[in-house]
Amino acid sequence: MRRADRLFQIIQVLRRTRKPLTAEAIAVELETSKRTIYRDIATLIGQRVPIRGEAGTGYVLEKGFDMPPLMLTPDEIEAAMLGAQWVAGRADPVLAKAAQDLIAKIVDTVPERLQPLALEPASRAAPKWDAEPDSIDMTQLRAQIHASKKIRLHYCDEQGRDTERTIWPIAVGYLETVRHLAGWCELRKDFRSFRIDRIVLAAFLEEKYPERRAALRVKWIKYMQEKRRQEHGCHDGKR
Repeated sequence: MRRADRLFQIIQVLRRTRKPLTAEAIAVELETSKRTIYRDIATLIGQRVPIRGEAGTGYVLEKGFDMPPLMLTPDEIEAAMLGAQWVAGRADPVLAKAAQDLIAKIVDTVPERLQPLALEPASRAAPKWDAEPDSIDMTQLRAQIHASKKIRLHYCDEQGRDTERTIWPIAVGYLETVRHLAGWCELRKDFRSFRIDRIVLAAFLEEKYPERRAALRVKWIKYMQEKRRQEHGCHDGKR
């Protein structure tokens, strides 16, 4: 790897994490030595890149630092195009259009020598799946999640039973042919997942739920991890 490319990659590695990263961790990812990383970090700091930290403790890239918006590597272009293709074929109409606009922007703004990677990527997402129109406003749903506000759902479960429940929305999950809304259910006093296509009606409430979304999300992730461990243990027990 050329030194200029390595300096760029060090910044990228630091940008994607909020925790201090040691020179050893960076060296392992970039397949080089700690001594090289120490020299490169010193060079970047000398170029006024706001890296905070020291050898043995770890390094953090200060907030507010930015680089030219589309200094993308070939692999990053491939990843962006694949992700945008997938969203364009599976997300709600607003996000699908945003993905199409993103593809157009990437094609227009990457250097000419890299445009073939965007126009004819080697990776392709599966064809678009046909889905019924959503009965819930997905744009408003995303806004509700970001605002940590409650939603009242009229929901029809897989047995055809209608229920009404108030949830604290956390995230929208995308599976191959369905979307799920994850949240804390006040009725069940636990985390639940609701298929978007089974939501009959949704009321977006102004009331915020009492817990910070970030903290609730951490609990939800732990809940899902424990659930998967239990399911995996059951499968192992049947073998």
